[in-house]
Amino acid sequence: MKAIVVNENGGSEKVTLSEIDTPEPGAGQLQVAVATAGVNYLDIYQRQGAAPAPFVGGVEGVGRVTKVGSGVDANLVGRRVGWLGASGSFAETVVLDEAKAVAIPDDVTNEDAVALLMQGITAHYLATSAFAVGKDSTVLVHAAAGGVGRLLTQIAHHLGAAVIATASTEEKRNIALEAGADHAIGYDSFADAVQQITDGHGVDVVYDGIGRDTVEAGLKSLAVRGTLVVIGAASGPPPAIEFSALAVKSLSVIRPSVAHFTARPGELSWRADEVFGWARDGVISTAIAGRYSLKDTAKAQQDLTSRSLAGKLLIEVAPISEG
Repeated sequence: MKAIVVNENGGSEKVTLSEIDTPEPGAGQLQVAVATAGVNYLDIYQRQGAAPAPFVGGVEGVGRVTKVGSGVDANLVGRRVGWLGASGSFAETVVLDEAKAVAIPDDVTNEDAVALLMQGITAHYLATSAFAVGKDSTVLVHAAAGGVGRLLTQIAHHLGAAVIATASTEEKRNIALEAGADHAIGYDSFADAVQQITDGHGVDVVYDGIGRDTVEAGLKSLAVRGTLVVIGAASGPPPAIEFSALAVKSLSVIRPSVAHFTARPGELSWRADEVFGWARDGVISTAIAGRYSLKDTAKAQQDLTSRSLAGKLLIEVAPISEG
């Protein structure tokens, strides 16, 4: 089968379309023919060294079950499923644990499913569990026109919070406002802008996927007993934080992982059901920024890290019938 193999850790030039053996499912696993895969920053981190090479890239996708391993209901063959934590998803076939698979409702397209899985479920746990956003909350969402940021802005707005969004261009700031942000600002002196908007109070939570360039100012943007939620490092690893800097306002910092917030029995399906329900009800919506063939995966990763696009990037592997 065709697959994207990272033979050495490094830049996008290490991403190679290769011919490899088709994986077989083991006990408790599904073999799935991949229709569409999603491009995520996790793919970049893994390529750069978070996962030792060689490996098949990709962690998220949608497809149909073609075979099951021992201990798995054979009636799942032919079912359409999605996943957000299965290594090897940039391939024509992937094998994943049954527990990591999510049934895709008939009224959800492959593209919408991929756009809602990793990023939608991430936005869900960020707004409901990492920090419980409510009607009295004031939140700051960085990169609010991006995949996670846009969905997080929509969810926080739905939950009744006042949302301050950051984005790098006027076009992206308009996207954030359309998603429900009450204010949209640039990154220059954003901590000062937050203090002005909140009359010096600060925000209850900062969601930061930027990292090095924004963490320190993010701490300055927080209210007393505020929480900094670091969800990525698009600009590079964030600097170390001294405990004394937190003590000034009794601040909290968390670096959560979607894997940990979907690990409990039933947690993944609960979050997925709620995300799909929100999409069905118009609370959240998807935005597809780019579609690429499997051979163009390196270009997709370059476009993701350029931060020039607003929305989800998809790898179209082998379209299948939906529903």
